[in-house]
Amino acid sequence: MSLLTSVLSFSRQAALLAVVGTVSVVSAGCGDGQEVKHAKVASGPMPEGESWTGVYFHPVYGYLHMVEEGSNVVGRWKRADQSKWGELSGTKGGNVLHYTWKEHTVGMVGASATTKGKGYFQYKMDKEDRPILDGQFGLDEDEVGSDWHNVKQARMQPDLKSIGGDSEGIKPGGF
Repeated sequence: MSLLTSVLSFSRQAALLAVVGTVSVVSAGCGDGQEVKHAKVASGPMPEGESWTGVYFHPVYGYLHMVEEGSNVVGRWKRADQSKWGELSGTKGGNVLHYTWKEHTVGMVGASATTKGKGYFQYKMDKEDRPILDGQFGLDEDEVGSDWHNVKQARMQPDLKSIGGDSEGIKPGGF
């Protein structure tokens, strides 16, 4: 075997090992190995005289309309820039609500038009004694990842039917 043949043979083996090693590293970082992120929030009593039913405001996510139905809470929002609208549904326990959500992009259809995930809100009173929702939401199965804080609006009644559209065949009032 010549020196050139030996070098080429070694180079092919090294390249093959490099490819196999790369594939192993890539496959180890993919798939079901990701752990779902859950909220670590303790439930407490609901503040005296307060209810989940109401309209809440966030400067980006706009007005969130929520209605309490037994131990369930449903809600809808339309972003302040009118680009997306969303819906949530969850179960309350004291001052904590765990929910699932979907958000639809206005004017789009298909798989990329809707995002979904989970989240939680904790109902609290702020320093000025105003009701607030302090929470987070995550994508897909994650319950945390992005902050979502809202201030309850005085003298505004929720109107779930006022928010929605025909994105993905969903009509206002349907979840």
